[in-house]
Order: sequence, then C-alpha cells, then structure tokens
Amino acid sequence: VEIYSLHVDCKVTSRFAHTVITSRIVNRANGSREATFEVELPKTAFITNFSMSIDGEVYPGIIKEKAAAQNEYDSAVSQGQSAGLVKITDRKLEQFHVSVSIAAASKVTFELTYEELLKRQLGKYELLIKVRPKQLVKHFQIDVHIFEPQGIHFLETDSTFMTNELTEALTKEQNETKAHILFKPTLEQQKKNSELDETLLNGDFVVRYDVKREATAGDIQIVNGYFVHYFAPQEMPVFPKNVIFVIDRSGSMTGRKIEQTRDALLKILQDLRQEDHFSFITFNHKVVEWKSSLLPATEENVASAAALVQTLTARGGTHINGALLAAVGVLDRAEGLPEHSVSMIILLTDGQPTSGERNVEVIQENVQKAINGNYALFCLGFGFDVSYKFLEKMALSNGGIARRIYENADAALQLQGFYQEVATPILMQIEMQYPENSIEGLTKNNFKLFFEGSEIIVSGKISNELDLLPVEIKAQSHTSNLTLKEEANVKEKEQVFQNQRYIFGNFIERLWAYLTIQQLLEKAISAQEEDQKALEAQALDLSLRYSFVTPLTSMVVTKPQQQEELANKPTEAG
Repeated sequence: VEIYSLHVDCKVTSRFAHTVITSRIVNRANGSREATFEVELPKTAFITNFSMSIDGEVYPGIIKEKAAAQNEYDSAVSQGQSAGLVKITDRKLEQFHVSVSIAAASKVTFELTYEELLKRQLGKYELLIKVRPKQLVKHFQIDVHIFEPQGIHFLETDSTFMTNELTEALTKEQNETKAHILFKPTLEQQKKNSELDETLLNGDFVVRYDVKREATAGDIQIVNGYFVHYFAPQEMPVFPKNVIFVIDRSGSMTGRKIEQTRDALLKILQDLRQEDHFSFITFNHKVVEWKSSLLPATEENVASAAALVQTLTARGGTHINGALLAAVGVLDRAEGLPEHSVSMIILLTDGQPTSGERNVEVIQENVQKAINGNYALFCLGFGFDVSYKFLEKMALSNGGIARRIYENADAALQLQGFYQEVATPILMQIEMQYPENSIEGLTKNNFKLFFEGSEIIVSGKISNELDLLPVEIKAQSHTSNLTLKEEANVKEKEQVFQNQRYIFGNFIERLWAYLTIQQLLEKAISAQEEDQKALEAQALDLSLRYSFVTPLTSMVVTKPQQQEELANKPTEAG
C-alpha cells in the first residue's frame, strides 16, 4: 500500500487557520489491503469535514449530535467493535485514524479539514503541523498561506526533523501582510540515507509569527456583517504579583516528578521580580506553611526559598482542601502588599484528595467561598492520576485556568512555560464595550486579567446597518485607569478582505462560531447543572450549524458495505 501523494494545505486568515490534509493511496498488492489515514491535529482545533473516495465513489463523514450518532452506531454495529477514531496523543495533539479495505490496484483519497483560532502565547502565534507519513511519499507538500491585514511583524519556521538537504526543499515568500511557506521535499531528500527507503519526515513542522500593532484600542476586522476585535497592548508597566505556590509532596510525587518540580521551582524563583511577594505551602496529609506571611522577592528571600525547594521530598497523603484554604488565609492576612497588585495561587498536584476533606464538590465550594473572587487560582495537574475535571472546574470558578503537565522529559519546562504565561499581568478588570442595540451574539467581553504576550479576542454580529462601529475599552493598568476609544468604518473594513484570493469565505463568522462554542463549553464546566444544560444546548446547536466536531457532536464516518465508524472529540478531562 503506497501513499503516492500527501498534501497539507493551510490558510491562516487573521489568526483563523483552515487546514486541509489530502492523502492519496494506491494498493499495489495482488489482493485487497487495508489503507490507513492517520493525522495528528492540535487539540484546540475542531474537525469540520472528512471524506474518502474509493475508485470515484465518495464516502462522506456526517456530523450529528453525539448521543444520536452513538445510538445509530450501536444499532448498526454489534457492541465493542470500534474504539473510536480520535484519541489524545500528547500535550498538544490528538490523533484521527481511519482505515479501509481496498481491492488490488484500487486507489483511495482521504481528505480531512479542521479549523482553529491561533492563540497568542508569549508574544507569538504557533501553527503546528505534525508530519509522520511513515513511508517515502512521491508527491509530498506542505503549503501555508498567511494573510494578516495588520501586517506581519516577524515569521519563522521550525522543525524537529530538518536536515541541510531538507532545508533546500523549504521556501518562504513574504510581503507586508502576506506570507507563503512551501515545503516540498523530493523522494531523495526525504530519505534517511541513499540505501534505505526510510523517511526523515517524522516530527513537528511549526510556523510562528506575530502581527504589527499600532492602534491603542486594538484592531477590528469585519466580513459579511461579523466583526472580530483583537486587543493586545504592549510595553505597559507590570503589576506586582503576590503569588503562593501550593506544592503537592505526597507519596505519588516520589522520584522524577518531585525532581522536575524542584527544577522548575528553582527557575521560577529566579524569574520573580523584585516588587513581587511570594510564599510556599507544601502538603501531603499535613499542610506546611513555609512562612506565615508573604515575603518580598529580595535576593535573600529567594535564596532562602531555593534552599527549602532543594529539600522537598515526597511521601504521605494528599490534603488539597487544607492546603488551598491555608493559601487563601495567608493572602487574606497579608499586610503591606503593594496597593495595585495581583494576587494568585498556583496549585501543583498529581493525585486525588486522600486526606482531610475528600469530596471534590465540597472542596470546590469551600475554595470558592474562601477566595470570594479576590484572587486567581491556577491548577496544574501532573500526570494522569489527577481528577482533571475537578482541577479545571476549581480553576475556572476562581478566575484562573487549569493545565495538565505531561510526565515527559520536558515536564520542568512545561511548568516554567506555564509560569511565564502568567508572570506579567499588565491589565485588570478589562471591559470591551460595543453599542448594545447594534451587536448580537457578542462573545465574552470582560476579562479579569490580561497577561503580556497574550491577546484578548471579542467577536460578534453587527445587527443593523451600521456605518461606524464604535468601541470603548476600560481597564486598570498599574499606574492608572484607562479608557481607550476607536471607531471602525464598516465599509472600509469590509473592503480589506474583498479581493484576497485565498480567503475562505465567511471566515469571521466561523471564527465567531468557534470562539462562542469554546467559551460556552468552558462556561459549562463551572456552571450549575441547569445552566450547564442550557449552555451545552447552545454549543451543540452551533456545532451542528457550522459542522464542527466538538465534545458534543460526533462524526459518523461512512464506509463501503454500509459500515460506519464514529469520530468523537476527546477532552483533557476524559
């Protein structure tokens, strides 16, 4: 079975990426064989389309409500046959896998389309394409087209498998607002060495870039009555932070995990700013406060904390409730902290609560009541024995986020990377205001914190014939209360995208739907049960209307002989 053509075609228009992967396979054997199509795609993406055509006959994938698809599938297939087509493979990726039996000399073409909104982190967007054909491919090509009306500030490509020969197959063209990256290695260039038919193409192909930013109130783009507003202020004074690290040192953290935690904490301590205040709480079945109050991040205090971190060992149970309430207590009692500052708790744990209060719902309630909206809680779950659902709900209910730390060689870097994302808060209480009577379906428009290097994105539908879209941003910076105003000329803005040849139609409407679904699903995690149902119903409706495979929908993949398989979107919480 030979893959004779593999084409990855990716169009990024104003951070919204639309990727089509086409694989053409021929069976050169004498009898029928399995042809397999395997794609790893970013977890943040939604699959929007899949089809396979065998000798000219097209078998489409049909997106339905999950429960309905499951029932239909169960009746079509005796239980226990297929294990689903999509699974999480690592920190950033999930894998779509489908195989079909094709006759001798037959050809099959697989085509998968997915979309995602690129998220700005630490000052750049990252487009990740996983390359793993597992064989030499006669016609192999990656095409990335980027169009950013704000202008491209910088652009770089990076790959885990490049050699000098392969670099020759990579070309990059770029002007003010557009870029085209083409990677088209010949069969010879793909080979590990001239004798063996083994491929070098195995790993990540990454494009990173950022856009130019001039306007103070961000940038507004409009297509077919839908707008998107990007806001990422730069070079503003940083708020001092008051941060408490709550570190699990129960028995299950023994060995590599506690070592990686120590390594990461030592680096993070070096990254604290002089005006920050910090403290540590470590816990197993006992909760130990390093100091009874927060200390300024002077050289001396940081050195003393580093000495404590060096001695961290792991044994005993897991008293999450006690540890978090102790952290809130330290912040509540704190005196002499900088007047305009941001307080946060960063919890790192690898297990379930086994000491003290064990009921996760009670812990969530206790913590939310204690924090009372005053501090942000970030939860890092180390490995797969944690209840990620519990950590995610707790973080989202308290103005933070959760992240799973994968037990790989780079776990310490994952921890540090997370800290860097939240290390520089530059705005608080951000409100993005638009004319109420002229906008429908507005996505989330108020935000507690804005960290340097990230980006706020708001989208909506302009309902009546507006000529000018006025926006107003209110926020607190470290030195003042800000009000920023901007007016977008709707007709002019629409013009920008009129004659671009590789824009995919109504991309801002799809961007709006993608963002709305993501936010509804996130909101549902920390909502009460009846609200949860309403939020999920809205998200389901949009998922079906815009044909996205989300955690609420399934794609029924049809095959020859009336066979069917299901593709579901996995979530980090399982």
